[in-house]
Amino acid sequence: MPPNLTGYYRFVSQENMDNYLRALDINVVLRKLVCLLKPDKEIIHTGDHMVIRTITSLRDYVMDFDLGVQFEEDLGPVDGRKCQTTVSWEGDQLVCEQLGEKRNRGWRHWLEGDKLHLRMTAEDEICVQVFQKVK
Repeated sequence: MPPNLTGYYRFVSQENMDNYLRALDINVVLRKLVCLLKPDKEIIHTGDHMVIRTITSLRDYVMDFDLGVQFEEDLGPVDGRKCQTTVSWEGDQLVCEQLGEKRNRGWRHWLEGDKLHLRMTAEDEICVQVFQKVK
């Protein structure tokens, strides 16, 4: 049975965000700004429904979805694109596939103790973020 990811998580660290954003064609000014942000995550996980809020001082991004059901995701706040997105479990990892203009786009979340890990991919770039559960 997959873990329940419900909780509030504070940013701890990230690796390779600038190159990940470059792969998404984000301009240099916005890349520099995003690399300075320290986002928090709030996850509400109820059965097959999830809400994932990424909270920053610049703006919040909310993903509200049913597991295993493809939906159109508006990534306008991120890079101006729309994707056909499906989120499902692969073992203990929550895996998101974002089909659209960019090859190999998606992410996966998993827990290691009280730390939430996020691995984001676009083209050949990988960005890893780590968050600490606080509630």
